[in-house]
Amino acid sequence: MLELSGVDRFFGERQVLHDVSFAVRPGVLTGFIGANGAGKTTTMRIVLGVIGANAGKILWDGRPLDKNTRRTFGYMPEERGLYPKMKVLDQLVHLGRLFGLPPSEAADRALRLLTSLGLQDRVQDRLESLSLGNQQRVQVVAAILHDPSALILDEPFSGLDPVAVDVMAGMLRARAALGNPVLFSSHQLDLVERLCDDIVIIDEGRVVLAGDSEQLRRERAGSRFRLVVGGAADRPDPADDADDWLRSDPRWKVLELEGPRALVEILDPAHEQPLLAKALEQGPVHEFTPVVPTLADIYRQTVR
Repeated sequence: MLELSGVDRFFGERQVLHDVSFAVRPGVLTGFIGANGAGKTTTMRIVLGVIGANAGKILWDGRPLDKNTRRTFGYMPEERGLYPKMKVLDQLVHLGRLFGLPPSEAADRALRLLTSLGLQDRVQDRLESLSLGNQQRVQVVAAILHDPSALILDEPFSGLDPVAVDVMAGMLRARAALGNPVLFSSHQLDLVERLCDDIVIIDEGRVVLAGDSEQLRRERAGSRFRLVVGGAADRPDPADDADDWLRSDPRWKVLELEGPRALVEILDPAHEQPLLAKALEQGPVHEFTPVVPTLADIYRQTVR
């Protein structure tokens, strides 16, 4: 497990990270989200030792993260870091050697990974001749070539088409399936919601929310329920009928109403079952479910 505890960072007199604390669990995809300038890249660079923290600890399996362990991490920077005029395979072998791999092993690993991503015919091409999506795939290969113990990626989905997004997502899931902690930042909240088990939201250098994505969404489901009642086809104006029993009751508030469908806010949790009972009096109830917020909803509520 990778853990950050009480991390502060100053640039001159300006504090850009304030007591940043969260964990990246093994075998879990953790989405790191926040506005531009919120502190995501700075946090990642501190984890990797590119820059230092002014306070706090970075732990790996409960022990201080050292230089040798950091060398086992895989990193994909937002600015990318490959040489555009160098051939794809040549530079991957070069990077593999920097991680201590023999040239032949680095070449074998690179070819295997490039083939899995459909790039086996482009290994002798210069990187600049590849599309942005294919360049991203090569960058991911560079990050995982040495079989990293943890993977940290800064905006890996930026600028990718849907097919390339699916390929990238598959790569990240595969690394997590091996038991690696995977942390990545992204502005695509729908993608983070779909992929990630855990989320971390950072705002102005402070972690404002962190934890299991599904649990956080359910905890914030609040008191809104989607209600769909049957029998509406037999009534000339179901909206008027709903006015009679739904709108007039002070125990709840109707937020939306369209035919047999309503979005209702319950003002007291004790009124949930009375609402259901009253709906059943009107006929069959086809749906009565809490409205679970999306990650985008949670982000908007959390970051003001």
